[in-house]
Amino acid sequence: MADFTFYLFAVSVVTGGLLTVTAKNPVHSVLWLILAFLSAAGLFVLVGAEFVAMLLIIVYVGAVAVLFLFVVMMLDIDFASLKAEMAKYMPLAGLIGVVLLMQLALAFGAWEFSDGIDARLGNPIPPLTEAHNTEALGLILYDRYFLLFQLSGLILLVAMIGAIVLTLRHRQDVKRQDVIAQMMRDPAKALELKDVKPGQGL
Repeated sequence: MADFTFYLFAVSVVTGGLLTVTAKNPVHSVLWLILAFLSAAGLFVLVGAEFVAMLLIIVYVGAVAVLFLFVVMMLDIDFASLKAEMAKYMPLAGLIGVVLLMQLALAFGAWEFSDGIDARLGNPIPPLTEAHNTEALGLILYDRYFLLFQLSGLILLVAMIGAIVLTLRHRQDVKRQDVIAQMMRDPAKALELKDVKPGQGL
């Protein structure tokens, strides 16, 4: 049963990934991506990493994928024009894809397992009798590799600020509220009385 479940989730992940790339409708692509995330979470459960599986479902499926789905559905994008422009970049994309496939082939061709891999897989560090996998993950992230974890968070923060700065545009034709000017205005000058004569408008 465990082998059948593994192959079921594995086929589902590969199928979801392929259909995410090849689907013509962007909404369908996001739905296939959600299927791939759920199947990957199932694989994590099979190897005993329940915490990582729940994070994958909560963060990627519950937040990122749903955000993608809402953005794709709410934005009025002319996908026909985008596909027409994408056709001229197909030769370059094909060349990059061939290079990536060659690199993967070289990596898998020279792949060798280190000595004692079976013993290390059978006896994880720390042993499961001493610490649960969630506790062991916390010890690795916040104890052994604390500096690297904080540096990665700092890099992501700088990248987020850079993205905001690059996409921030101040439009001059947009009316904006000036709270300071409203608070500091003179009440005597804020109201103007008009003497309207009978039978005439302003």
